[in-house]
Amino acid sequence: MVALTLEQYLQLSLCPALGVAKIQRWLAKLAFSDWHTASDEVWLQLGATTAQIQHFRYPPTVRIDKLIGEIEHKQLGWLGFFDADYPALLQQISAPPLILFYRGNAALLHTPQLAIVGSRSASATGRAIASEFAEQLTQHGLTITSGLAMGIDGAAHQGALRYGSTIAVLGTGVDEVYPKRHSGLYHQIVEQGLVISEFLPGTPPLATHFPRRNRIISGLSLGVLLVEAEIKSGSLITARYALEQNREVFAIPGSIRNPLASGCHHLIKQGAVLCENSEDILCELQLFSQNRLYVKEEGVNNVEDCPVLSNLGFEVTSFDALLHRTQWSVAELTAKLLDLELEDKVARVADGYIRVARG
Repeated sequence: MVALTLEQYLQLSLCPALGVAKIQRWLAKLAFSDWHTASDEVWLQLGATTAQIQHFRYPPTVRIDKLIGEIEHKQLGWLGFFDADYPALLQQISAPPLILFYRGNAALLHTPQLAIVGSRSASATGRAIASEFAEQLTQHGLTITSGLAMGIDGAAHQGALRYGSTIAVLGTGVDEVYPKRHSGLYHQIVEQGLVISEFLPGTPPLATHFPRRNRIISGLSLGVLLVEAEIKSGSLITARYALEQNREVFAIPGSIRNPLASGCHHLIKQGAVLCENSEDILCELQLFSQNRLYVKEEGVNNVEDCPVLSNLGFEVTSFDALLHRTQWSVAELTAKLLDLELEDKVARVADGYIRVARG
């Protein structure tokens, strides 16, 4: 497993046009400690641009030191892609964030999550529905994930906080409160839940950042529920990401005369699950309390009795490979892997999971 320091993660983050996939390819051929001394010939063979070569040869140390000082001063947490605690579901998406900055309880990243998103200009009825669904779903063990925006997002966070926890994914730096009207909600989530962002501390709210953060909202979650969304809205971007990431998509129908229902109706026509109550979601995700995900299995004492362990060896096996071998749903496999991790029977590594010898 690759182990990088905060300084190294920041150096990678500040490099132009560099994503996780390319970093992985480069690290497989060149240790990070050699990047600043590698010849132009080596870099060109790896496919690096002139700007990237110059960046690693002469890193922006002043800016990096300033960022580290700011992170420490504001007591911000951080989690890198190659760290063992990086969320498994998010690691599987096509463009995972290299680093996440956070405030609050990072353990929530490893709980089963459902995203609730929708219009910023939601109706009073829409906000009430989002809050009610969030409240009910948290009582069944789900963490509600959303984007802290006005309207549906804010209502979902508020509903979740009544009986459970919530995660807010920001399109700004994790130390920036946006919108300002959600300042109180932001601080409540920091105290009772988790606020995260892939953007560097101090990053202001830029329009291009919010579609990007939507892939994280869906990537962390088992499914996405849309409550009131126009056809052309950020919520449908989140739904599209969810489909690409093989997540479930749920939508609440509305009046045919309500433009805020048009996006939900469009998704239902495309195959999204029509939701009338929270049980529709729980049934689809198989997360009822009587389901095996939340019942301790009796008599499972050997590898053959556990489909996950019987398909997992001491070599690294990816999450997708386990999905294919077990033929389980994403929700089932995520929950079972978490149980096995807590029992010290499996360990999560950079590219998947491995058996622990004593397990």
